Amino acid sequence: MTEHPDEERINERAHDLNPEERAAGSDDPHRQAEVILEDSDERTEHPEETKRASTQTPD
Repeated sequence: MTEHPDEERINERAHDLNPEERAAGSDDPHRQAEVILEDSDERTEHPEETKRASTQTPD
């Protein structure tokens, strides 16, 4: 598992929602941003291990 994203990145991501996230809303944007960044970091650091689990990564 990757290192926990730093607080500054989480705060920036929580305030910079994409249109789909903004439309869906969130009870806890900070936690939502934290999970998004953890997932993104994991896929970036381990692309071959996470490729099969991603719906966004072509084969």
